[in-house]
Amino acid sequence: MIESTGLADPVGRADTAIMNGTRKTQAGDGDVAAYLGSITDDRRRSDATDMVELMRTVTGAEPVLWGDSIVGFGQQTYTTADGKERSWFAVGLSARKAALTLYGLTYYESNADLLERLGPHKTGKGCLYLTRLDRVDQSALTELIERSWHTNSD
Repeated sequence: MIESTGLADPVGRADTAIMNGTRKTQAGDGDVAAYLGSITDDRRRSDATDMVELMRTVTGAEPVLWGDSIVGFGQQTYTTADGKERSWFAVGLSARKAALTLYGLTYYESNADLLERLGPHKTGKGCLYLTRLDRVDQSALTELIERSWHTNSD
C-alpha cells in the first residue's frame, strides 16, 4: 500500500483528482484495443501498443481502461492525506500528445538506479515520460516495470 504525501492521487493529475469523495477517473469496461486504435500519431500508437504488451507480459495482468485514456494493470490501495483508502492501478500508461506517459514507476524518487540506465526520459510526480520507446534500454524498462509491479500491486 502506498501512503500519500498529500497529493490528490498517486500520480498527482488534476483529471484524476477526487471530487466529492469519489475519484473522477475510475476503472471501467472500456475497450483497450479501441483506445489504442484511436491514437492518431502512428509512432505514439505503436509505442503505446508495445508498452501494453510489455506490461501485460511482465505483470501477468490484463489491461483495464481507466477513464477514456489511461490503461492500467492490477490494483493498489493507497491512503490519502485525510486517511481515506482509495484504489488505483499498480502500473499503467497513457499516450499523451507530448510523450508516452507511464504511471507507477517513479513514486517518491524510487528506482533511480534503473532510471540512470534507461536512456532519454523525463519524470514527474509518479510519472515517467518517454518520447520514443525505441530510444530506451528495454532491459532497464522491463526491470522498472517488474520492480514497480512488485512494490505497488496489492
